[in-house]
Amino acid sequence: MDKTIKLRVKKEIERSNELKVLKLKGSLITKGYTEIIHIADENEDFYLNSFSTSVEHKKEAEDFVLDYISVNNLIDTITLL
Repeated sequence: MDKTIKLRVKKEIERSNELKVLKLKGSLITKGYTEIIHIADENEDFYLNSFSTSVEHKKEAEDFVLDYISVNNLIDTITLL
């Protein structure tokens, strides 16, 4: 059974951070954690991005996201829920 991982992404961000967010999403797909990422408005300040991954890859995907956020200084832009 697949598990859903959710990310809260700030709407108003600098262009350089926007590219980093897009690269994160592309990396999640390229690494095989998911095939599609769903994007919805959470409120006027944030998007809610969600994707499903296998139970076996859930922890690995979460660790990848947290590492990516840290390395790319996106702590104020993306939150793993």
